[in-house]
Amino acid sequence: MRYLYCPRCGRKLTPRPAGDDGLVPYCDDCGQYWFDSFASCVIVLVANEFREIAMLRQSYLSDEYWSYVAGFITPGETAEQTAFREVREELGLELERLEYGGTFWFSLREQLMHGFIGFVKKADFILSGEVDRAQWVPAAQAPVRMFPETPENTQYPLYRQYLQMVEGTRLL
Repeated sequence: MRYLYCPRCGRKLTPRPAGDDGLVPYCDDCGQYWFDSFASCVIVLVANEFREIAMLRQSYLSDEYWSYVAGFITPGETAEQTAFREVREELGLELERLEYGGTFWFSLREQLMHGFIGFVKKADFILSGEVDRAQWVPAAQAPVRMFPETPENTQYPLYRQYLQMVEGTRLL
């Protein structure tokens, strides 16, 4: 979000030098800089011991493509806590292990995505109301269900990292 007006007093902001950050919107009344802000989210590739990946269908995202677990970080939470919470909420599963996969910028929605690979024991899903369907999909078959690969699609970098993690196990 780019601030044009002060969120405190409503005054129109003016650009003002802010050190190395260049010109930043500033409120002369409040004496406050208002740096651009954005949402921070998690996306979690959830895999089980049989090299299957949990794929979710959420109609508000797409009727054609499947996704991974994802959600917003709430104030006071770490990205890791959010990953555990979102997997529990959306799939009804408890993560046994969580590996950080990196950060990814999603410009369409101005979101910073914190990517993870989470490991669980295979179990039936207990879906939240925001998930229409979920299936365990053999890892090798997951790409045909994913959104098309683009530079901002976080599914593919996480998928490739997952494959590198399990490479050589012959279980894939």
